[in-house]
Amino acid sequence: MVRRYYDKTEDTGDGNPFRGHQGFLGDAHIRRAGGADMPIRELPPFLRALLVMDGTVTKILEAYFWEPVEVVTLRQEFVHAERPIPWIRIDPGDRVLIRRARLNGMESKRAYATAFSVIRTQLMPEAFKLQLISRRIGIGVLIRDSGLESYREVLEIGIEPAGGSGDPTAPEESDLVFRTYRILIDGEPVILITEHFPLDLYR
Repeated sequence: MVRRYYDKTEDTGDGNPFRGHQGFLGDAHIRRAGGADMPIRELPPFLRALLVMDGTVTKILEAYFWEPVEVVTLRQEFVHAERPIPWIRIDPGDRVLIRRARLNGMESKRAYATAFSVIRTQLMPEAFKLQLISRRIGIGVLIRDSGLESYREVLEIGIEPAGGSGDPTAPEESDLVFRTYRILIDGEPVILITEHFPLDLYR
């Protein structure tokens, strides 16, 4: 999964039509891997909102689906980057924390989203880092509750076919709409996250 970020340039081109806009894009399209691009207007309205929002995804999902949502950490380990990840200024050999999580409805048991993160933990305050590694809380909620000054920048959005995300925990029966964004803390890119949303679930 981490390989999808290798050697990406700071110039994201048209991979993120929302960049520099307010959210309304008229006739803009998003890329569909292996198929025709999809007009953004054809996405379910709530899913369009999720792609551009800069708040905590878990809380928005709870409000929309009206049930508590839990963040289940499926994998978390330190690895060394094999190639550069320019989006968060990682060089080959840098040690990073990778984390894979799923956002589950606690009552319905539905998987509303999966998330894969690459994290430069050395740039985090020690207390923040310890809470993150403990797996007890989602990244968005942790940032919100910590009071750290942060900013989210969407870098890429698109659609991947069922089973084509490279994420073994993603639903296999639905195309997946994804967004990749970075979180800057005190002006420094620290966290890179790709979230996948099963399209059929949001129709």
